[in-house]
Amino acid sequence: MAKAIKRSEDITSKVDEDKLFDLFKDVAKGFEEQRDRSDEIADNWEMYNCKLSDRQFYNGTSQIATPFVQDAVEARVTRFTNQVFPQSGRFVEVTTSGEDPPQAMQSLIETYVRKCKFRTEVVPELFRNGDIEGQWNVYLSWDEDVRHVTGKVKKQPTTGGAPNPAAEEVDDIEDEEVIDSLPDIEVLSDADVLILPQAARNAAAAIKHGGAAAILRRWSKAKIQELIDDGDIRETEGKEIIEGMTNPKSGNDGKDTAKEQLDAAGIKERGKVVVVYEVWKKLKVGTGKDAQKRLCRIYLGGEKQILGVKLNPFWNDRCPLLSAPLKKKTGASKGKAPVSSVEKLWIFANDTLNEGADTAHFSAMPIVMTDPKENPRVDTMVLGLASVWEVSPSSTEIVTFPALWADALNRALAVKDQIFQSLGVNPSMIPQSTGGAQKKRNQAELAIEQQVDILTTSDVVGTFEESILTPMVQIIAEYDQQFRDEDMTVRVYGDMGLQANMEVVEPVQLGNRYEYRWFGVESARTAAQVQQQISLLNVVKAIPPQMYPDYDLDAAPALVMAFENAFGPRLGPRVFKKKKVISTDPLVENELMIHGFDVEISPNDDDLVHIQTHLHVLDAGADTHSKAQTHIQKHVQQLQAKMVQQQAQMQQSGGGGGPRPGAQNVAPKGGQKPAGAIAPDQMARAGSVQAPRK
Repeated sequence: MAKAIKRSEDITSKVDEDKLFDLFKDVAKGFEEQRDRSDEIADNWEMYNCKLSDRQFYNGTSQIATPFVQDAVEARVTRFTNQVFPQSGRFVEVTTSGEDPPQAMQSLIETYVRKCKFRTEVVPELFRNGDIEGQWNVYLSWDEDVRHVTGKVKKQPTTGGAPNPAAEEVDDIEDEEVIDSLPDIEVLSDADVLILPQAARNAAAAIKHGGAAAILRRWSKAKIQELIDDGDIRETEGKEIIEGMTNPKSGNDGKDTAKEQLDAAGIKERGKVVVVYEVWKKLKVGTGKDAQKRLCRIYLGGEKQILGVKLNPFWNDRCPLLSAPLKKKTGASKGKAPVSSVEKLWIFANDTLNEGADTAHFSAMPIVMTDPKENPRVDTMVLGLASVWEVSPSSTEIVTFPALWADALNRALAVKDQIFQSLGVNPSMIPQSTGGAQKKRNQAELAIEQQVDILTTSDVVGTFEESILTPMVQIIAEYDQQFRDEDMTVRVYGDMGLQANMEVVEPVQLGNRYEYRWFGVESARTAAQVQQQISLLNVVKAIPPQMYPDYDLDAAPALVMAFENAFGPRLGPRVFKKKKVISTDPLVENELMIHGFDVEISPNDDDLVHIQTHLHVLDAGADTHSKAQTHIQKHVQQLQAKMVQQQAQMQQSGGGGGPRPGAQNVAPKGGQKPAGAIAPDQMARAGSVQAPRK
């Protein structure tokens, strides 16, 4: 039966092979149809890598490629990455059905974010690919690596094969097997990703409606052998392709973007690889009434070569490929690369600079004009130190070749400004781009320099968070439930660490009990809102509770968030930390007093609730009545002391020079702003809309 099929079982014999052969033809044809797009992506990478090609119109001696596109892309990558990762250090938000936030689960996901190097490797590479290829493509799986660690231990000597307790412990060495288990995040080139039909909204929608998502893989012999050993590829078919390994330039594989990147880095890749299609599609598994449509992973090596078919090995039954365009266009699953619009400008800038460079050496040498009739000894006119020319000065003139290279440079810089404008790069995103060589930067220019890390809302970052980051953290959480069996100690927001495995999520509850969302962009936007929150609380605290009878005012969550934003996730919980509530249930205290025990009160008791509860035991006998009455009197005295202390705190806060209740936290015109106020030049950095300067 189809339901009894294991995810690790090869099901090639349980599916229709003719449909798999047709699937190979569709995938091969799809990659062929998007070859023009792959060629355009390769050209865009040449622009980024400052590599000239046959697209240049001018063919001279100089071979200069301007880094204008590379500078613009890197400026955008820096800006967007800083928007995604705020300074507060909190990136993930976990929503649960319970009242208390699941700190352990949130810290677990953020630990994976740090260990997988989202900040330094994954996200910058995705943003770079998005600008150059127009598409973000990432593939998520799970990776385990076994290490055999040797360490020193203390052991009890043995006598006759049994431990000798009388002997002192001695140093010994012991081997231990350690398994490193982490999510494996692979950023893919868009030239190696195909979505069928190509008009689908995304990969998940294509698979849902009968389509497929295909990834072009280039495997070496060692990789194929590893997959054979793991059971992902059938042994017979795997050995056949090892024996018939072909050059990667043959077949419908397009340009190898990864190899071109190695060439740009000065690395020459050696060895043969084989081109394989990894396809994700829903297939009808089984026969008769037991047949079901299931999401399968299919490896296709050729038109008649099926390397292996398995059910989705991941319990969440999602396609591990996430693909989203930088700018969504109606009727297409992929978007246009932003740098493609400036390709001709970049070519023109290169031609202009190379033409100017070829003329630069002419302007470095003087031109001597003389009359050969009046100066027959022209051969004596040789440049040199203290040289003597036996010619008539009146018939000889030295002129300078025009500095055409300067004009060429100015024209190229004008093209650079247009490239930056087209790609949305402003001077604040390029360090040291304001001011001049002979003048000092003014306050306005310094403010622009401080906005390099600008954290305002961006369409690109919002789309990236919704389409890539949020699904990524959700899938990572689901993979954790499948692959991690051991307890894992993670860093949480508090004084001590916590074992994340104490928070148990059953596989059937994935996506139901916990919901994960990337919170980096929203967290960054709240920096300028902290002042408004404090002002609002200051207004609300003066409103009597009778004005909102169905609600309770609890400022603690807002204060916790404000302290974490101001001091960071490590120091904030230490500055403003929750009290350790130690209080006994009043009903339990009644039972203790009935049985003759003296019960003490706690400073954390709710005195009014305790007093009302203890009144019911006053009729339980003389001894109990005495103990209960004494206990109630202590609660009354503690309640009065708390009220006096609260009134003193209110008077002290009211006379400390702060805003009066009901007043906005704003200084008068020309006066000093309250402590912690954001400077005007920093408002844009904090997420506020800044008025243009005059």
